[in-house]
Amino acid sequence: MKNFNIILGLVLLGLTSLSVQSAEIRDYHKEVIGKDCKTCHDNGIKQFPSDQSCLQCHDVDDLAKKTARSEEDKWQNPHNNLHYGKDVPCQECHSEHKTKQPLCSNCHTFKFDKHKG
Repeated sequence: MKNFNIILGLVLLGLTSLSVQSAEIRDYHKEVIGKDCKTCHDNGIKQFPSDQSCLQCHDVDDLAKKTARSEEDKWQNPHNNLHYGKDVPCQECHSEHKTKQPLCSNCHTFKFDKHKG
């Protein structure tokens, strides 16, 4: 019985590790992240990455420039906006493993073809 419990525990542990590694990583991050989830998940595997983790590779000023709008729509910039400036947590709009609707999409219409939810 003791051997059975040990074997069962090892099988369950193996299945758990397979399920963690089967999480989909977006193509544009595969080169950087590889299969090491801790590269981004600095708060633990089951927690969202911190903004500091994202900002190791992404510069908020560069993002604000890339998503800048016309002078008329300048506050429609999700990376530099009237409500939050440049302080919106990355996870409010972006997710690595599944697509998310941006935080402000219930009031604003962001037309970014390249939005990487």
